[in-house]
Amino acid sequence: MRAFGTTIFAEMSALAAATGAINLGQGFPDTDGPTTMLDIAADGLRSGLNQYPPGTGRPELRQAIASHQRSHYGLSYDPDGEVLVTVGATEAVSASILALTEPGDEVVVLEPYYDSYAAAITLAGAARVPVSLRPTTPGGRFTFDPDEFRAAVTRRTRAVLINSPHNPTGTVLTRDELEVIATVCVEHDLVAISDEVYEHLLYDGGAHVPIATLPGMRDRTVSISSAGKSFSVTGWKIGWICAAPPLIRAVNTVKQFLTYTHSAPMQLAVAYALDNEMEWVDALCASLAGRRDRLASGLESVGLSVTHPQGTYFIQADVRAIGLTDGEAFARSLPHDAGVVGIPTAVFCDNDEVGRPFVRFAFCKRDEVLDEAVNRLMGSRTSS
Repeated sequence: MRAFGTTIFAEMSALAAATGAINLGQGFPDTDGPTTMLDIAADGLRSGLNQYPPGTGRPELRQAIASHQRSHYGLSYDPDGEVLVTVGATEAVSASILALTEPGDEVVVLEPYYDSYAAAITLAGAARVPVSLRPTTPGGRFTFDPDEFRAAVTRRTRAVLINSPHNPTGTVLTRDELEVIATVCVEHDLVAISDEVYEHLLYDGGAHVPIATLPGMRDRTVSISSAGKSFSVTGWKIGWICAAPPLIRAVNTVKQFLTYTHSAPMQLAVAYALDNEMEWVDALCASLAGRRDRLASGLESVGLSVTHPQGTYFIQADVRAIGLTDGEAFARSLPHDAGVVGIPTAVFCDNDEVGRPFVRFAFCKRDEVLDEAVNRLMGSRTSS
């Protein structure tokens, strides 16, 4: 693990604090979630819900998660044996990889990928095998080559780790793309670990298709999500897994020795939100779509080429449009030169050339924050 060092998010957030830069690097909103949900959490704290809840999660939350999966996707899960509450999606991913792979196994992962994936695979003693997402045209949607995906599977492959809507590219995998992945999983008896934390942050009429809904995939998929992105409470770290009983038991065997359990009052509040606050989420998406377009327009006015994401919090900006080639060098210079923080996409890649020209910017901020960031970037470009 020595090779991993400090996460890019900690590094760039510290740089933002040290320079007074606007932090468009880390994906957290600067507004709160639904008021009633927050009140339920606060009431729980005051009313004594401050001891250990069940290790698998409060029954109210497990039931709400199962109801959510059924109502949104037609997936039926037993809340008592097929749902597990975790400390955010990051623990869910890590516990799944530790539980379902052995040293020497391989995990196929779509790159760019969230940086904790690499660390979790390494902790398990497994090897990651990247399949690259690339834009189809300059500024276009990122996708993968089906032949490259099929070729990545070997006799040592144990799992496929996917993320849709995808961080950092903003791609929402289509049913056709997911069918390629599902067919490979079924043919080679692989487990799919599916990170779906941005499942409700969709724009332009887009739809999220859980891979567990595809033929042959329900009982070989670990579906992961969380409350943080959907309800703007990233600091609560309430995540969950839905999967067949053998997979849940395996993951919980690991999870119980990592954190055992997590915040009882927050679990009650999230249960309420899943049952009652989806209209609030719809309004959030409409607001985020406007902010996406606002930041995209601003970045284009600076001269950058941008990909308009189908989902998530993030825009990919291509520095080649302003005559540069190294997005990482550009991102690391921005806090000092412009007073703005973005994340270099190359840090999410094994193949450096895949992410080299790109920088990820988060648009989950208030309009005035986005406008000031663009003004700073424009001032920096004008003075350079």
